[in-house]
Amino acid sequence: MIIRSRVPLRISFGGGGTDVSPYCDLYGGAVINSTIDRFATVSLKPVESEEITIRSIDYDTTVHYHVDSALAYDGQLDIIKGVVKSIRESYGLPSGVEISIQNDAPPGSGLGSSSAICVALIGAFQRWLNLPLTPYEIAELAYKVEREDVGVKGGRQDQYAAAFGGFNFMEFGKEGTIVNPLRLRRDIINELNFSLVLAYVGGSHESSQILSRQISNVEKNVEEALQAMHHLKDLAIKMKNALLTGRLGKFGQYLDESWEWKKKMAKGITNEKIEEIYRRAKEAGALGGKISGAGGGGYMFFFSDVEKKYDVERALQKMGAEVVKFVFTDTGLETWVVD
Repeated sequence: MIIRSRVPLRISFGGGGTDVSPYCDLYGGAVINSTIDRFATVSLKPVESEEITIRSIDYDTTVHYHVDSALAYDGQLDIIKGVVKSIRESYGLPSGVEISIQNDAPPGSGLGSSSAICVALIGAFQRWLNLPLTPYEIAELAYKVEREDVGVKGGRQDQYAAAFGGFNFMEFGKEGTIVNPLRLRRDIINELNFSLVLAYVGGSHESSQILSRQISNVEKNVEEALQAMHHLKDLAIKMKNALLTGRLGKFGQYLDESWEWKKKMAKGITNEKIEEIYRRAKEAGALGGKISGAGGGGYMFFFSDVEKKYDVERALQKMGAEVVKFVFTDTGLETWVVD
């Protein structure tokens, strides 16, 4: 028997950064995002031996551990080991297991790929062990493993986007997280999909360092950073309302405003190359855009009038960016069994 689990990656439209503690604990955060047809996939095969085998297809890496091994965090597949440790401690493992992981985007891409793998693996264990976990509980367990146990800095939206899927407006506070699915008309979704350009711009994606600076700015009450986060939260609400009412032109303008405020949260979010790419995209006809993720590199996306979309794509390609075709998805975590 093989259990497979798949979760989608996500694009964060607005509010990113307000889902990171301590900001969301002190002021409350709000994020709007959607999942796309890029996936993190896990295969889990129970075996009769007392060995845990973890294989990363993307990095061509395989590690082996005894089922009772301490699984120390040493920088090698730590998130996977964190999930295994958590499941083992809470529910026990009836046997050894072989785990294979594959991701359509690398860590640090800005599409929530690391959190997606975490959610996918928890989903595979849930199916194998018949665990009574809701999507909220899966997302929260993934957050605990990744952020608290392993110590990877970041927010909460990635885990919830992977577990729930679709377009969501998420609210974060000290008391917990609320996921509000957005019931968008199909014509709005289709037009948004047709108007957005997603591109991999490369560069050094130092999300951990950027997030450390962002957290420090909140802890030190740096006024510019706090005001930026307040504005980003307000813009996430405006983006939600614009999508629900089909005002896509306003949505594009809010993206542009959001990018300007996002850059003020912490040093390193943007650089000369990113600024030049953004400038060229707007000159070609983009109304707005932003980096999806903490910043510094990875994926950027732009909203443009439909007649200008291909001009924007060509401008990005001339800058060395890789334009990526995608569609939105409305499903989150999925698991199935292969006999």
